[in-house]
Amino acid sequence: MAQRVVLHYFNGRGKMESIRWLLTVAEVEFDEKFLDTREEYEKLVNDGVLMFQQVPMVEIDGMKLIQTKAILHYIAEKYNLHGKDLKDRVMINMYSEGLMDLMEMIMILPFLPDPKPKLDEIQSKANERYLPVYEKVALTGPVYLVGGKLSLADVLLVECTLMLEEKFPAILKDFPNVKSFQGRMIQIPAINRFLQPGSKRKPPPGENYAKTAIEVFRIKLPTQ
Repeated sequence: MAQRVVLHYFNGRGKMESIRWLLTVAEVEFDEKFLDTREEYEKLVNDGVLMFQQVPMVEIDGMKLIQTKAILHYIAEKYNLHGKDLKDRVMINMYSEGLMDLMEMIMILPFLPDPKPKLDEIQSKANERYLPVYEKVALTGPVYLVGGKLSLADVLLVECTLMLEEKFPAILKDFPNVKSFQGRMIQIPAINRFLQPGSKRKPPPGENYAKTAIEVFRIKLPTQ
């Protein structure tokens, strides 16, 4: 019997949330070991299981994987969510990395003394740089973004658009194809379950999220 997948991170979204999404869509059950203290994180470092002294870390198939993109690509390959050939794969990766760039901008908001300038930047870049790309590809693809089958890029687009709507509820009004795509994706049973109360999806970050992350990782906050 295969060992269950174990995720090592703090009890919040951060960079682990996309991994939670992808495992859920792949119908893979997983356990979580939350880092609540600096000592718990230092134990992982001292045990030599964090290659670059960083989390997320995922135990899967007898390995301890780090680096978010490497973990996502491994899961996508393992569960047939990475396209049918090399050309599909590179398109999936390009779409995915654009979405991760946008989501990483949202992730830093809880750590800013004044998030308003960053919120304005996110909204501007989402409207002018990122969403137009997915609006165009969602128009040409009848269901999925690449190769006519569900992929990592589709999963990340759903996650990203939901994150954007938490901050800017009307942001998809000028992107009807993206909104339609999102609607189709949330009807997928695994995604629909993940969006229900009581799932392993993490809520929007609050004060405790930022406080724990700062203490565990000794994050140096910007002064302005």
